[in-house]
Amino acid sequence: MKTNKKNMLLYAITDRHWLAGRTLASQVEEVLANGATFLQLREKHLGYSELVKEAVIIKEIAARYNVPFVINDDIYAAKEADADGVHIGQGDASYQKAREILGNSKIIGMTAHNLEEALAAQKAGADYIGTGAVFPTSTKQDTVPLSFARLKEITDNITIPVVAIGGINHNNILELKGSGIDGVAVISALFAQENTGEATRKILDLCMEVVNG
Repeated sequence: MKTNKKNMLLYAITDRHWLAGRTLASQVEEVLANGATFLQLREKHLGYSELVKEAVIIKEIAARYNVPFVINDDIYAAKEADADGVHIGQGDASYQKAREILGNSKIIGMTAHNLEEALAAQKAGADYIGTGAVFPTSTKQDTVPLSFARLKEITDNITIPVVAIGGINHNNILELKGSGIDGVAVISALFAQENTGEATRKILDLCMEVVNG
């Protein structure tokens, strides 16, 4: 499964810190059933075999909703689990290595913190770009927020889908209106909420306002 700008609207990234007795699979099901359009499995603390096992379960759920599913960082886990692709950061494996291992039919998303990195990712062949952090975030505490002007600079010069990430929630998402992004990537705005389904529906509406406004 490949991706397009439409799939980028609400990009959900998993985090098991807020399971509170639930399974990650049940949370993912709730998020996808309520409108998330893309899914990334991000599990920094799972061992390789555990990651692959979780990915196989999550992949089946994503497939039922026809939602593209990628794994964060681990190209080999993405291949073994037959995920739809991988998302790689600036410090991870190169695009060329990921493409060599996964083949041409898989999605490869890349992180870009500025226009230079975004242009390089696009030239390499990335299917989409995740850029930020657009707001302060607890997920990555060493990041410097990307200004609205810099975000707009990226979207004005990039033709592949661009997703904003970092500290985005129900209260600040509308500040991204007019930036030219194709969607937002969120973690705690979905997975840390008591009612995951309701949170997904609400932020999906806001995503549409941001992208179409």
